[in-house]
Amino acid sequence: MALIQDILTAQRQSHKLLVLLIDPEKQESLQELLPHLSLPDMIFVGGSTARQSDACVELLRKHTTRPIVLFPGNIAQFTPKADALLFLTLLNARTPEILITPHIQVAQQVLQSGIETIPMGYILIDGERKSSVEIATKCTPLQQNQINDIVSTAVAGQLLGKSIIYLEAGSGANNPISADIIRSVRTHIQIPLIVGGGITTPQAMLRAYEAGADIVVIGNHFEQHPKELPSFVHIKQQQYGK
Repeated sequence: MALIQDILTAQRQSHKLLVLLIDPEKQESLQELLPHLSLPDMIFVGGSTARQSDACVELLRKHTTRPIVLFPGNIAQFTPKADALLFLTLLNARTPEILITPHIQVAQQVLQSGIETIPMGYILIDGERKSSVEIATKCTPLQQNQINDIVSTAVAGQLLGKSIIYLEAGSGANNPISADIIRSVRTHIQIPLIVGGGITTPQAMLRAYEAGADIVVIGNHFEQHPKELPSFVHIKQQQYGK
């Protein structure tokens, strides 16, 4: 079964998903996470500056059977060795160099690879810390008080045919996406909703789920505290089942 169908099934059954985000450049933290790779529901691989993902995906394959999904920051990170590719559009972007040019450059390679491709609308929201995405793309994040603009952007993404919407506060954000934003977006879209950035406690994870997130992504916190991953998974399972 295609991964997007698994995600849609989980959404229908109110089964919340926890994703571990791996940055291929951060090899030291990756080594410490290897014993825990069977715990999250999925693994995203990508970063704003990393160049190659092949070796990282190959290493992950040796330690987990969980789906490995590319979440690329640039076209050089594409590898057909993953299970799926988040073919993302940065919906805040206002220049073709960010909005469509990278997609054109890699489109034929992706098609020929046969990898499952999941169209995703990605919305960068201010987390009170300049994120690597903002630096790399020069994209202005939406402010957390611009709830109507955030909702409209998410709805536009759904109407454009995106399969998933991702609300991102940025790696290491001081403030995660607020529950009001998540709740408002969830009310206006039907497709799965991913939330990431600045989530550092199980309580913050649960708040995102309760507000309407179908998937929570955590990367930076588990890079710094890899031994905390099992407790997050346990608390999620207690609340929402396996």
